[in-house]
Amino acid sequence: MAHGLKVGLALAVALILVGAVAAAEPEHEHGGGAKPTARQGESHPGPSGYQRVTEPKGWNARPSTPDRAAYQHNFQAARNYKIGPYHGPVGWTARRWGFGQILPRAYWASQYILADYWLFALEVPPAGYEWVRVGTDAFLVNIATGEILQAEYGVFA
Repeated sequence: MAHGLKVGLALAVALILVGAVAAAEPEHEHGGGAKPTARQGESHPGPSGYQRVTEPKGWNARPSTPDRAAYQHNFQAARNYKIGPYHGPVGWTARRWGFGQILPRAYWASQYILADYWLFALEVPPAGYEWVRVGTDAFLVNIATGEILQAEYGVFA
């Protein structure tokens, strides 16, 4: 019963967010067509100077279990992206997080999820994990426990 409630709640939130994004997007002229809408998570137009693209093939083919040895790292990002200001959770102070630490729930709330992670050269997250933005960094977080499986420092400028 609890699983069905979670799925129903997730669908309701997704529909509300899609409706809000669609209502906020201006009409495009000159045959350009509308941009794809963002999935639940942090809303942003993508990196500056970068035309938003549709999802790459296989973007949602998440591994059913993580290969922990492949992910357990802290990395410095090869490049960074400008997507706008980060507004952290109220009442929390900045700190440097890393692999194996437990990220408090406030940091991986829906507004921090990077649903379009492929735009930032982040790997496909396994089932049960999401990429989240914390300041200039991106973390692959277990959404049941908050454990950080991988850290990518300096993804955002």
